[in-house]
Amino acid sequence: MQADFIEDASARAAWLRAELNRHAHAYYVLDNPSIPDAQYDKLFLELSTLERLHPELCCADSPTQRVGGAPLPQFAAVRHSVPMLSLGNGFDDADILAFDRRVRDGLHAESDVEYATELKFDGLAINLRYENGVLAQAATRGDGATGENVTVNIRTIRAIPLRLRMENPPAVLDVRGEVLMFKADFARLNARQREAGLKEFANPRNAAAGSLRQLDSKITSQRALRFYAYGVGLLEGAAMPDSHAGLLDWFDAIGMPVCKERAVVKGAQGLLGFYREIGEMRASLPYEIDGVVYKVNRLAEQQRLGFVSRAPRYALAHKFPAQEAMTVVQDIGVQVGRTGAITPVARLAPVSVGGVTVTNATLHNEDEVRRKDVRIGDTVIVRRAGDVIPEVVAIVPELRPVDAREFLMPAACPVCGSAIVRSEDEAVARCSGGWIKCAAQKKGGLLHFVSRRAMDIEGLGEQLVEQLVDKHVITTAADFYKLGLMSLAALERMADKSAQNVLNALEQSKSTTLARFIYALGIRHVGEATAKALARHFGRMDGVMDASEEALLAVDDIGPVVAASILQFFADPLNRELVEQLRAAGVHWPEREAMPLEAGAVGVASATSAASPLQGKTFVLTGSLPNLTRDAAAAMIEAAGAKVAGSVSKKTAYVVAGEDAGSKLAKAQELGVTILDEAGLTELLKGVS
Repeated sequence: MQADFIEDASARAAWLRAELNRHAHAYYVLDNPSIPDAQYDKLFLELSTLERLHPELCCADSPTQRVGGAPLPQFAAVRHSVPMLSLGNGFDDADILAFDRRVRDGLHAESDVEYATELKFDGLAINLRYENGVLAQAATRGDGATGENVTVNIRTIRAIPLRLRMENPPAVLDVRGEVLMFKADFARLNARQREAGLKEFANPRNAAAGSLRQLDSKITSQRALRFYAYGVGLLEGAAMPDSHAGLLDWFDAIGMPVCKERAVVKGAQGLLGFYREIGEMRASLPYEIDGVVYKVNRLAEQQRLGFVSRAPRYALAHKFPAQEAMTVVQDIGVQVGRTGAITPVARLAPVSVGGVTVTNATLHNEDEVRRKDVRIGDTVIVRRAGDVIPEVVAIVPELRPVDAREFLMPAACPVCGSAIVRSEDEAVARCSGGWIKCAAQKKGGLLHFVSRRAMDIEGLGEQLVEQLVDKHVITTAADFYKLGLMSLAALERMADKSAQNVLNALEQSKSTTLARFIYALGIRHVGEATAKALARHFGRMDGVMDASEEALLAVDDIGPVVAASILQFFADPLNRELVEQLRAAGVHWPEREAMPLEAGAVGVASATSAASPLQGKTFVLTGSLPNLTRDAAAAMIEAAGAKVAGSVSKKTAYVVAGEDAGSKLAKAQELGVTILDEAGLTELLKGVS
């Protein structure tokens, strides 16, 4: 009985991970949220609870182990010196009392703890790096470890000082804060968009994110963006204030914008008092907020409390209740995802919820539709919390019309006509057509293949991939490498130069890593962490493809569900043929023989065992390498057991320097750190393999 329960929990956890990753990508990368914050938080809480009850279900690629999502390919990657973590959430008084109790227990405090309280802005998190008092770099949060370089656009925000207002600035200061757009500025921007016949922004957060991610900084400069600082990443060459409130006061003194709506309070009742005070003035604030933030004020106490996997123990975000409205379900359709997942979507009569007009709500799966008993024609309560697409909270039974119709899951895929099937152990129905027959799956799979974390092929975005599929130019990922200048230049919005840039990116992508290649194949349940584990464990692609279930289960963090998915993928001759076609097209990666078994061990020993001479050593990457992207080089280094840091110190073992290497190279030379070029790095890693 217990085994059955665990198996069900494993399937549920796998579904939750897939859903949360999908929604995180839509929110953080595409700036096009697919569900409201409240629903995401609910799914996240369920997954966290499952993993706490069954630790064996927790894996390295779980959303609970990471923050956010990946950077957009148009911007250079920036590796944060100190990870940009997110905060845990509280929703009611009981959550806040529990947070305060955990803090007091952790500090062994006999009296009320002192907290710094501030606002939770609905904008875009940014890290500003100042070197010797001058703004040197700005990067988005990205996935928490690596963000997007938006320095040129950040410089257009007048509120952000280009030089700190102080005589003896620190050598390095990473300021953490939020870029946002005020409500009045948002209204003026949308008015200009309407007058120009352009698409309006859904809300101030999307407007801020879209403005900051413009490739043309002149456009950004025309947008009224603001910034508020709320924290620090790295500080070198100056004394850190002893409290968070003192840090914000210091920021204010050196010319860094900080929000005046902040306070220092004592104990849980002080926290709740601040929450209610801000809640009363929320509507009159000039910007959008979706809650408040509590932090233990004394930095020494913060250090004593430390962190859990993705969030600090000393801080909490207290969310405001989601905003709700009533509307009518005019229809229920379905969407087809990359893995063939069929998602019911409620088509709503347009309704304004918190100032945003919404027309769609994701219903997740057929069971969710049945559980909430949502029917076409029903009046429903919809909820949003700063997002475009709301959740259907509940129906209003007394307003149900006599002709309300139940939703029927279609028998055939609306895109390709293949049968829709649902496994007994899954809540999600799927199109059975696969990549070959179903254009929706094909487009989703191909977009995944070219994405930054996979093959990282810049220029192959959604519109271009859709054209290539719709015009039957490409059928599989191998067809990307058969594209020519004429076939690309003939597409809409493509000129010779743009087409040549895509061809150059394709050529560059041929040199990759085994982990990236495995991830790019889009095997169900195989995320980045699992792909890295497979690459470390087997060393060769053939080893992965030919692995038995027993061998797969010997890999760290791979359980029966993931093993079955990998076996099923490589049991399909078309998938094996795809791998061979990609190899024939010139896609390659470093390979090594599987490590021999240790006495009494099961499976293949990890390549990152203690035998690796690079185990635990620190590398720093700087400048542009001729053939490898920054992420590809980092993946190769990590696969050898080493780690990649963002700044040079006495602990740095190697600096890998490319073209336009800057201050990191100079510091490495000053400290006598070994400096490698790309060829030297490749040779070093080859020797380790």
